[in-house]
Amino acid sequence: MNIEKFKIGANPDFRLSDIPTDYTGKIKSEKEVQEHLAENIRLMEEFQGKLYAQDRYGILIILQAMDTAGKDGVIKHVMTGLNPQGTHVRSFKQPSAEELDHDYLWRANRHLPERGQIGIFNRSYYEEVLVVRVHNLIGTQHLPAEFVTEQIWENRFAQIRNFEAYLFENGIIPIKFFLHISKKEQRQRLLQRIEDPDKNWKFSEADIKERRYWEAYQYCYQEAIRATSTDTIPWYVIPSDHKWVARLLVSKVIVDTLQRLNLCYPVVNAEKKQMLQDCKLLLLNE
Repeated sequence: MNIEKFKIGANPDFRLSDIPTDYTGKIKSEKEVQEHLAENIRLMEEFQGKLYAQDRYGILIILQAMDTAGKDGVIKHVMTGLNPQGTHVRSFKQPSAEELDHDYLWRANRHLPERGQIGIFNRSYYEEVLVVRVHNLIGTQHLPAEFVTEQIWENRFAQIRNFEAYLFENGIIPIKFFLHISKKEQRQRLLQRIEDPDKNWKFSEADIKERRYWEAYQYCYQEAIRATSTDTIPWYVIPSDHKWVARLLVSKVIVDTLQRLNLCYPVVNAEKKQMLQDCKLLLLNE
């Protein structure tokens, strides 16, 4: 699959509606996808070992989506081959009282990956220009009145761009995904959660309430993607009506990003090679 068509660089004219939610490319079955996905997972595992050993880069995977779009499934099925010791998943829900007493990037900053590590954000600081904007929650954030102006969203977009550029220039590489699902497909998935007893626990009445704001969310996602996509740190808008397509595309983007970093195991110098041989002799002569 060609992931470039889903890569959104600096593009102030980007329209979310231009990306089809039901894209399958030339792959026609989930079985065919599994083979490609398994290979990508193998490559991710290989690159992760080099990432850890090299200790120069950290990877920050950001997953944003409407409810039911498949964030949890991507984490479960795509990240399955990663070493848990080098991977950290953080879910961002309604901020706590402590978090509201800090700047809005504070809680994300606390969970950034170290060098050699992969961090996964299930939702992220982007909620501050999405749910906060849709539901007009800015008044709950204890901000000084002089900073709550008509320019607040543009200001936050600029802050996020600068924050991500800072991370990138310090070796922490953001990879940003929006899992793009249709309203029709979300309806089907919500019905499945109601009809399948094993999925009842996933259903929340809040999902129905949030669905009423569908168009507002689509607008805010489009604005956020337009304003914070750069050629260096793009967004990837991933068609997600077919979960298996979404998982394959996400895995492909991650593999390609890791590959571009030219990761490798550190080269051992002559002194250390001699030390290794000396230790080997000691072990063999025990």
